[in-house]
Amino acid sequence: MDSSTAKQCRDLETAVGGPLELSKLTGSRAYERFTGNQIAKIYQTQQEAYNKTERISLVSSFGATLFLGDYAPIDESDASGMNLLDIRTRQWHPQALNACGEKLSSKLGDKVVPSSTVLGDISGYFVDRYGFSPDCKVIAWTGDNPASLAGMRLEEGDVIVSLGTSDTLLLWLTEPQPALEGHILVNPVDTNAYMALLCFKNGSLTREKIRDECANGSWEDFSQLLNTTPPGNHGNIGIYFDVQEIIPFAHGQYRFNDKGQEVSSFGADVEIRAVLEGQFLAKRIHAQNLGYHIGPGNRILATGGASINTDILQVISNVFNAPVYIQKDVNSAALGCAYRAKHGQ
Repeated sequence: MDSSTAKQCRDLETAVGGPLELSKLTGSRAYERFTGNQIAKIYQTQQEAYNKTERISLVSSFGATLFLGDYAPIDESDASGMNLLDIRTRQWHPQALNACGEKLSSKLGDKVVPSSTVLGDISGYFVDRYGFSPDCKVIAWTGDNPASLAGMRLEEGDVIVSLGTSDTLLLWLTEPQPALEGHILVNPVDTNAYMALLCFKNGSLTREKIRDECANGSWEDFSQLLNTTPPGNHGNIGIYFDVQEIIPFAHGQYRFNDKGQEVSSFGADVEIRAVLEGQFLAKRIHAQNLGYHIGPGNRILATGGASINTDILQVISNVFNAPVYIQKDVNSAALGCAYRAKHGQ
């Protein structure tokens, strides 16, 4: 992953009053891979190329451009992952633009559009060459994460928990509270709502490590030991960052007993519940920090490899105080684009 734009990230944060202020404005603090900071690097190091550039597209808007036969605008959801869009007004933020390059608004397209916007008829090239109907409409394209939210049919109060090598949360929010960790994006389904994205690096591999150490590598033994301890683990809690964590930026293992005292180890049964409850309590806390509210009607949609383990799902249900449903493995991003195309009609 490109981290060569660290200087541009700090410059952008300084220009708007700091990382938290940038997050409040654009939904995220400055990230090296985000488009605004990548543009700033080109502007600073290859200014002639920048000046000769007529249009800057995202992968999504470029795809729509090909089918439209004309420059396609960037949609609100994908634009909110650039560190350039004011997520409240749905317009480019002038200070952020100025920090990244001259005349950047015109190069990006002065306006962004809702994700279900009908952009126009398909290009005549596709009609003549491939037999598309001349009445075929092109809908604004978006990114993979917004499309996945649409494909999994999230509603207000829902949470997607993807249980993989890294664990990921997707949230539907109505009143976001941008923070220094995580990302707030414009919702691709409801233009008055938002979505949040949280990625945790210590996921299944961390759970599997504890399984191997405490349950002889057996998920059956893991579950049996888990079920010998009650929810809450008698007040014991563990934090397991075997690799450098993203949220928060931390590393190491930490265990605390029911008196809040740090201890060096737990018994196997306590250790197993501690890793699960610690992971999912952290997810709940970070979700709430971004504006997620626990209440009646909440649903958890679980996906990924570990979602087949009903005992792990029960811990998630306990922590979030909500029912957990298993999402069948589908290409949710592609399905979401199909839904959005229908929605656009």
